[in-house]
Amino acid sequence: MSPPATALDVNATEALHRLSAARATRQPCAPVRALLPAGDVDAAYAVQSAWVAGQQAAGARIVGRKIGLTNPVVQRQLGVDQPDFGVLLDTMQCRTEVPIDTARTLQPKIEAEIAFVLARDLTAAVIDAAEAAAATAYAVAALEIVDSRIAEWDIGIVDTVADNASSGLFVLGDRHVDVAGLDLPGCRMTLLAAGEVVSTGSGADCLGDPLAALAWLATTARDRGRPLRAGEIVLSGALGPMVPVTPGDSFHARISGVGEVKASFAGGPS
Repeated sequence: MSPPATALDVNATEALHRLSAARATRQPCAPVRALLPAGDVDAAYAVQSAWVAGQQAAGARIVGRKIGLTNPVVQRQLGVDQPDFGVLLDTMQCRTEVPIDTARTLQPKIEAEIAFVLARDLTAAVIDAAEAAAATAYAVAALEIVDSRIAEWDIGIVDTVADNASSGLFVLGDRHVDVAGLDLPGCRMTLLAAGEVVSTGSGADCLGDPLAALAWLATTARDRGRPLRAGEIVLSGALGPMVPVTPGDSFHARISGVGEVKASFAGGPS
């Protein structure tokens, strides 16, 4: 997927530069929503696309998409009321057995999700949950390390969309599950930190059904001229509240019927 070339206006260019500087200096920035028309997600996606194009030019490869803000609890945590999406790059994927350096992030939080890997393109005229399931090769448990370049996570929908849907890093489990016959809304999620439960939820907390979230993304991406393609990874959205990450933390997510996934973070008290 190559984002279409988009000429940004002065304010959108300033938003891009502000977010890019926050990444480069590791200093969170002021919200960008005042730079863009109020509630204008199209303008925010243009900023996102420009950042992704810059990453591609630097050698990064697109490996999929992420859906954000699918869980009502997370929406309330962040003060937004609609889903969004961002782009996954190969540079964001982490291995479960290698501790993650928190210096790669600014204000990390973690959430457990169901990820889908696509067997074929999703470009049909009508894309519903059944069509999304038919296009899926397998589901896998995932941890997303969400991050915001906006200071103190003071974000609205325009801020998070421009900031690549507050994407950070992600980890996939090892077990690949056929979605046929799997009760995804009924899947129960438990996220543990150092053995203590810190977040719980279910597939029903992700737009009612993670496949409905996938269908929403596929339809939205198609309509924006960037359809989901075979082989892409899709993080379908949080199954429970996100949890702050600090150096030295270790997390273990269990999603019934789907599998498990772990992530640890380097550093912490010596």
